[in-house]
Amino acid sequence: MSEKPIPKPTDSELEILQVLWQHGPSTVRFVNDQLSQKREVGYTTTLKILQLMLDKVLVLREDDSKTHVYRAAVREEETQGLLLDRFVDAAFGGSAMKLVMQALGTRSTSSDELAQIRGLLNEIEQQRRSTSNDSSDEPA
Repeated sequence: MSEKPIPKPTDSELEILQVLWQHGPSTVRFVNDQLSQKREVGYTTTLKILQLMLDKVLVLREDDSKTHVYRAAVREEETQGLLLDRFVDAAFGGSAMKLVMQALGTRSTSSDELAQIRGLLNEIEQQRRSTSNDSSDEPA
C-alpha cells in the first residue's frame, strides 16, 4: 500500500511549515509571533490556516494541554522535493539543466558554492559510472 501523496502547501502554509520545521512543535501564538516578525499577521488568520492545514494533514495537533500544539506532519526534504519537481516541470519543461543554467546565470555564486556544485556533479557522475559498470557485469 502506498502512502497518500503530500498536498501542495500554499505560500502561507509553507511559511508556517518553515516555522514548525525550524522550531519544532509550537503553539498558535508562537507561530503567529514568528510570522509577525516578517509581516503583520493576525492571530485568528494563523489559527485558521493551521486548522486548514490540519484538515489537509500537513500538520498534526496535540490536544493534551490547554493550548493546542501543532507540529509538521510532512518532512521538509520531501516537501521541498515535491515543490521543486512541480516547479521544474512547470517553469523549465522538466529540464534540470535549464533550471541550473538560469540559477547560475542570474545569481551571484561564491567560489565555495561553485566548488560544492562541482563536488556534487562529480559524485553524481561517479554513481552513474558505478551503476553502469555493475549492470555491465551481469551475464547476458
